Amino acid sequence: MRVEWGSLVWLLVGLLLAPGAPAAAGSQTLTVTMRLAEAEWRVIRQEVLPPFEQACGCRVRAIDVPPEALTQRLKAMRAAGRVEVDLFAQDNMRLQELVEAGLVQPLDEAEVRMDPAVFPTLAAAGLMGGRRYFLPFRPNVQIAYYNAKKFDAHGLAPPRTWEELLRVAKVFKDKEGVGRVLFQAVGGAPTTTQLYEWIVSAGGDPFDFAHPGTLATFRFLHDLAPYLSPDSRRAKWDTTNDALAQESAYLAQNWPFGIPLLIRDYGKREIRTYSGWAGPVREAHVIGGDVLGIPVGAPHRDLALLLTRHLQSRGVQEILASRLGWPTIRADAAGAVEPWLRPHVAAVQEAMRHGVFRANVPYWAEYERIASEAVERILWRNEAADVVLPPLAERLAALRRDRR
Repeated sequence: MRVEWGSLVWLLVGLLLAPGAPAAAGSQTLTVTMRLAEAEWRVIRQEVLPPFEQACGCRVRAIDVPPEALTQRLKAMRAAGRVEVDLFAQDNMRLQELVEAGLVQPLDEAEVRMDPAVFPTLAAAGLMGGRRYFLPFRPNVQIAYYNAKKFDAHGLAPPRTWEELLRVAKVFKDKEGVGRVLFQAVGGAPTTTQLYEWIVSAGGDPFDFAHPGTLATFRFLHDLAPYLSPDSRRAKWDTTNDALAQESAYLAQNWPFGIPLLIRDYGKREIRTYSGWAGPVREAHVIGGDVLGIPVGAPHRDLALLLTRHLQSRGVQEILASRLGWPTIRADAAGAVEPWLRPHVAAVQEAMRHGVFRANVPYWAEYERIASEAVERILWRNEAADVVLPPLAERLAALRRDRR
């Protein structure tokens, strides 16, 4: 892959010499926070950041901060009068609390200068209350992974509807004596993410457990539960990859980071991917991922803006797509991937076309607990959805009233 880092050098030099830019960057250290796996950190630290450091004559200190800890860390820095973070990447479901706490700077569209190649839907996701606070960096969407060899052995095709999904799950359970379809039912964020898109695909409202579409989703899960893989109870983003690699599950939804891990690293060539299945109303897939923001009081704001442009550049996005299998924010960066990866990129792009953004609500943590309780009781305790959901619906309604 050819990346024109020379162009980046001159771009940064021009920006740094522009009126209002810092006079010298040489002795400055820019602190960036992200939450990445070790393999992802290697690519960021070895391939993405060095060209920027060379171009700006600065040093980038990249540190790992869990998304659930970022808000408290920034609050503590503000209280101490010493903000030490210049730029952060944060889960797009944890943005409301940053804005409400006054921890993130609003950005002027003129200084942001969003590249036209960035997908407009992703660019729009950084707006809150009509103002831009965040910039796209790493979009994410769940896709379906399946073991083609096992499907072929039983004469099955990957399911495209709920009805087909239930039939596939029943066939595997009947033929092998154990469920082979995985639902991420460990609780918390993995479960809530998968549940959210299933509810939307049934025409329901994820925040209204009395909605007919929401009720239909939980009834379907109750019907599916006897045929699920036993690993579903502990399934989350990493253990789902384990189940697919060890062939204790043949069909599962997960984020695209499993593609290079399973196929390239583990040699599981029989693993295929596609966008997934539709519910009774539509196909829907939650668009997750990380966005970039600059904290209020960041000591190197101008350099942070330059780094955002670097991270959004075609060259960097091509590296992230080809080396890590990340979905790209740009329309012109998908062609850099290796031939073996292209069918999986196509699956991701198809899922993106059916993408939905989760609503940023101030009571998300409480919602996760209520949704996890519903899944636990309906899937694993075999309680009827019609009995479980009404009192939970009342709790959710109270949350909406109290936290409005």
